[in-house]
Amino acid sequence: MATATDTTEPQGNWMKNSPAYQTLLVFLLALNFGIVFFDRQALNVLMPLGVEADLGLSQTQIGVIAGGMSFTWAIAAFFVGGLSDSMGKRKILLIIATIAFSLCSFLSGLATSFIFLFAARLLMGAAEGGVMPISHAMVASEVNPERRGLAQGVAQNLGSNILGSFAAPVVLVAFAQLFSWREAFYLAALPGLVSAALIWFMLEEPEMPAREAAPKRSFGQAAQGWIDAIAEAMKVRNMWISVVVGVFMVAHFVITWAFMPLFLVEGKGLDPDTMSWVMGTLGIAAAIYSIVVSGLSDIIGRKPVMVFLPFLSLLGPLGALYYEGSAVVLAGIFAIGWMVNGIFPIFMATIPSESFKPIHHATVLGLAMGACEILGGVAGPPLAGLLNDAYGLESFLYVLMGLALISGFFSLFLHETAPAALRRRGKTYEPA
Repeated sequence: MATATDTTEPQGNWMKNSPAYQTLLVFLLALNFGIVFFDRQALNVLMPLGVEADLGLSQTQIGVIAGGMSFTWAIAAFFVGGLSDSMGKRKILLIIATIAFSLCSFLSGLATSFIFLFAARLLMGAAEGGVMPISHAMVASEVNPERRGLAQGVAQNLGSNILGSFAAPVVLVAFAQLFSWREAFYLAALPGLVSAALIWFMLEEPEMPAREAAPKRSFGQAAQGWIDAIAEAMKVRNMWISVVVGVFMVAHFVITWAFMPLFLVEGKGLDPDTMSWVMGTLGIAAAIYSIVVSGLSDIIGRKPVMVFLPFLSLLGPLGALYYEGSAVVLAGIFAIGWMVNGIFPIFMATIPSESFKPIHHATVLGLAMGACEILGGVAGPPLAGLLNDAYGLESFLYVLMGLALISGFFSLFLHETAPAALRRRGKTYEPA
């Protein structure tokens, strides 16, 4: 097990990559993941624009759709991350996944029933799930470790929040009002094809670290070896805490986006345009936090931000429940509480990648992201939907507050891994 008193040398390809190439890589990966979230958020913001009414969906069905997509996303994160490690072909797998999820957006626009839409979102989750573990593994090996927290924060949060959390509500709601929600899904499919082309022409296939020759194994032996590797990874304290916090915070994120647009329109009485700008505020705020929070964690450490920000996020659901003033002030309350979004790349990528050697990065990142999605993203939305159907549309807000409190508590037990923070204490952290 790694400890904060061990020493290690930086590993990876970053030493031969120019700062310009490192910046380009992070920018394109951020753009690509932003398009992933543009497609993923499309259904949430279009739900009150006709999807719910046209398909006759209940709150529980809305939660099941969100949870189902998280399930296939999680499965893909587990297996595609490991596949990219074993094949040593991260770039090509990333391109294939990008094209596939773009095509799935067209299917969502063709949906005529709950089952059709559910199946389309399952396929989209399967296509999108491998994108982030591969992207983070590329950042971990190709970017200077001193800027890893910032780079992974930008790669995961900057594009996803500008495109997914800001542009998706504003652009798709306006487009759906001009045409229909179906045409909005067709529009959401186009950017991914452009992104796949940019990655193909502008990024290089990362050089994989040398690994020891392994004897040929049967499928059963390989599967057992993968299970054993996961079990060993979960013995590392930072890994299991990252997974636990991730489960609750991913549930927090998915539930927020699955039900908040509906709550603002049907519960708070906002018109769709105002709702789109209030929700879009989350995207702008989180885009800023993707740089501020991740960069701050490089300086003061991962643990302080992991502990504080889940407690700060209580402002969001409390504001939705009790604030009755202008939408502008409500958007400001949401923006402050949404600073918690800045910790997502830290528990999903930065802490796990700093806790393990590069040869295992895509596998452990797939574990971190897959476990978060399959336990938090899958179970959370249907549960919140059931509570909404049983006790009222605002029930999910109480679920959000409980998830935040639990996440902040578990973060208290993390070991610090930020190189600068450890160096000030005269310590280093050796990956497992």
